[in-house]
Amino acid sequence: MKSLDTLIRLKRFQAEEKRRHFVQIETMIADFDRISRDLDREIDVEEKRTGITDTQHFAYSTYARAAATRRDNLRRSADELKGQQEEARLAYEEALDELKKVEALGERERAEAPVEVPPRNIAGRARAALGA
Repeated sequence: MKSLDTLIRLKRFQAEEKRRHFVQIETMIADFDRISRDLDREIDVEEKRTGITDTQHFAYSTYARAAATRRDNLRRSADELKGQQEEARLAYEEALDELKKVEALGERERAEAPVEVPPRNIAGRARAALGA
């Protein structure tokens, strides 16, 4: 029974780790999207300030060009993370399934284990304490 309890704790820990990994990827994607939107706004402001929106124009803002490059890199990274997020979600669901199986096994073993009923009277408790 003790080894089964240890296995249940291990499976809970593994499932929690998979959940944390999934949430971490989800947070990174959200951060990348937010930063990308911020860069879009900065690019728009810079283009309005300079009056040049054609990226091929020789006088196009170097700041706007650099911001656009960074934004594009962030979007690519977010797209790659979305693939990893799906893998992490599947791994988390698999870990939860394993945990449920082990917990069910533990419940079944606990139900099958003999239950000791403590004695109700004082004499019975005394005998039980003395090992008689």
